[in-house]
Amino acid sequence: MLKKVDSSQLKVGMYIHDLSCDWMTHPFVRNRFLISSTDEIRKIINAGIHDVVIDSAKGLDVEDAPTLAEAQAATEREIVEIVAKAPVQTRVSLGEEMQRAVQIRHQASTLVRSVMQDARLGKAIELDQVQPVVQNITESILRNPGALVGLLRIKTKDDYTFLHSVSVCTLLVAFCRSRNIPADITHQAGLGGLLHDTGKALVPDKILNKPGPLTDEEFAIIKKHPEDGYNILKQSPEIGPIPLDITLHHHERRDGSGYPSKQANDEISELAQMAAIVDVYDAITADRCYHKGMSAAAALRKIYEWSKFHFNPQYAQEFMRCVGIYPVGTMVLLESGRLGVVVEPHETNLLAPKVNVFFSTKKNVYIKPETVDLSRGLGFGGGDKIVGHESPAKWNVDPMRFLTVAA
Repeated sequence: MLKKVDSSQLKVGMYIHDLSCDWMTHPFVRNRFLISSTDEIRKIINAGIHDVVIDSAKGLDVEDAPTLAEAQAATEREIVEIVAKAPVQTRVSLGEEMQRAVQIRHQASTLVRSVMQDARLGKAIELDQVQPVVQNITESILRNPGALVGLLRIKTKDDYTFLHSVSVCTLLVAFCRSRNIPADITHQAGLGGLLHDTGKALVPDKILNKPGPLTDEEFAIIKKHPEDGYNILKQSPEIGPIPLDITLHHHERRDGSGYPSKQANDEISELAQMAAIVDVYDAITADRCYHKGMSAAAALRKIYEWSKFHFNPQYAQEFMRCVGIYPVGTMVLLESGRLGVVVEPHETNLLAPKVNVFFSTKKNVYIKPETVDLSRGLGFGGGDKIVGHESPAKWNVDPMRFLTVAA
């Protein structure tokens, strides 16, 4: 049986099923193992891992610990209360913004690729090329945040490094906007988001794209990228303090377990704390060669759980309201047995978005695309509800083909 336990309850002989942290946090070569020494327990605690999932069928038990299902259900209820009602503002429809978003995605990922190449060659970053891209991303978010955010959910292992930076910029701009942060500061935060991983240009590709867990030595090399990026950006005299701060400190954690400076609590700036949440969210929702991306709901559950120690709880909850439980581009299963892709959040009820249905799980066939407004009743374009998230790979379908609103 899978159970969730506090790290302080760990004993030699327990079987770790999940270290319950993002892949860049834990120092272990594997994620599942039988604890064989107190040194391994100490290593878990020193890594800032506060709770783990154990498998009582493969090792010692903690009798009064909640099952994983019970713990997740309790967290889900709390998240729904936090996220269910949050205002969403758009100026144009998803369909109107999508074509521009496609161009911006390509422009931005091409730019990040060029920035990384310049960094490898020891060249200073030319900010006059970066500024317009951040501005285009910001304007797209203002028009309709769902278009670009939805598009950026799709990444391949070949373009992940570049599109991750574009995603962090996009999500951080949206996060700043949702918190009513002034436009000039939001722009600087966007710069920081787009450039935050510049230091990874100096990480060997065989480590950056390794299809498995990192060794201690490889992990140490990866952990240098914030300082390397900071030093690269400092070569550009016009760079401001906000992008430098985000680049250097986006891996810090409030309990002091992060890097490179082990800053804690409010030693970490507001924008660096926001960037840390965005960075982890995008990383754990993306498919990589060494792990399968989580659904948005599962990722938000992790963010919420980790906010007890790693993130500012207020910022974490505000980010959850910003992205919503069902972001645009999420594939969902409806009570009717149809699959659909979320195309538009409801203005006040994030549990009842508009969904383009396109597939019948009962007949295992594509159906004529139809837009269903889950906030409406039967006979008024609604009459259905979301049962849960579904994996496109499970059904061998491409939901992004149906992202624009059906006629």
